[in-house]
Amino acid sequence: MRIAITGASGNVGTALLRRLESVEDTDLLGICRRLPEPVAPYDGVHWASLDVAGPGAVERLTDVLQDVDAVVHTAWLIQPARDPQEMARVNLTGSRNVVRAALAAGVPHLVHLSSVGAYATHPADDARVQESWPTTGIPSSQYSREKAEIEGFLDEVEAEHPELIVTRVRPGLVFQRDAGSEIARYFLGPFVPTRLLRRVPLPTLPLPRGVRFQVVHADDLADALARIVQRVPGGAFNVADEPVLSNRDLARALNAGGFLPTSRRLVRAAADLTYRAHVHPVQPGWLDLGYGAPRMDTGRARRELGWEPAHNARDVLVELLDGIRDHAGNPSGALRSRGVLFSRTGT
Repeated sequence: MRIAITGASGNVGTALLRRLESVEDTDLLGICRRLPEPVAPYDGVHWASLDVAGPGAVERLTDVLQDVDAVVHTAWLIQPARDPQEMARVNLTGSRNVVRAALAAGVPHLVHLSSVGAYATHPADDARVQESWPTTGIPSSQYSREKAEIEGFLDEVEAEHPELIVTRVRPGLVFQRDAGSEIARYFLGPFVPTRLLRRVPLPTLPLPRGVRFQVVHADDLADALARIVQRVPGGAFNVADEPVLSNRDLARALNAGGFLPTSRRLVRAAADLTYRAHVHPVQPGWLDLGYGAPRMDTGRARRELGWEPAHNARDVLVELLDGIRDHAGNPSGALRSRGVLFSRTGT
């Protein structure tokens, strides 16, 4: 089986390469802009360096995807939030280009990495949604709007091209130790003393009231993706580790004395003010997504894929925080350790 992975040097792509590298009779094709160092799990992979949203991308991708059995599309920008046009170029134009190239190359199976962020809010905070819940997103979040827009595009593609099997995978927040530096760059900015995380006890923290969120270890998500490319099911799959996390879990993971439930409106106003002051790089819409994203039921993945998570969600959160503290990363452009500007072959 020949499998192409866009964004193959990123958080999810790297985990998927680890999962598939030992599978017999599997030929891996990695697609990304900046090629990683030729070390595990990137060695033994055929690489194509290209921008999926760049000029001539459809034609180049069509050539690259010849004789491919499945395309796993993980390429997606979360930053730069202050350049929304660039994010839309890669996320929307790039995703459409990948799909059009897969169709032109006659690829039979497309696996699209969507997100819990594609879902509309559920009116009951603790309700679990199945894959049939509307994917209309959270309007104030660019990330959510774009994930929802591509879901709508895939609806059209499936209706017009029944020969292409489309599988959508909707994970919670995807964490692993080696993503520590990347996530710190995306969400913390330069002023957070990350070297002190979990080393210094914190006082009681003011945290937004009633937050619940789901995470999944990158290796657990990669296992679900590997099962999908091997079994070729259509439709959508929710993927998340258990349990659903709360403010209490976050406070414990940060080695805090506890948490003080704080008004969501106050927290959002503070986040908006500090974003405008360039204190951090996080659009306030991420808070709206955190408040509004529903909790997912992962029963379909367990029943139809035989998937079971190998990690506890609380442990995954601690692993990420330790990775942020230790400036963890690996030799790829996306996952480079904090302070490293480029991979050897990247630009």
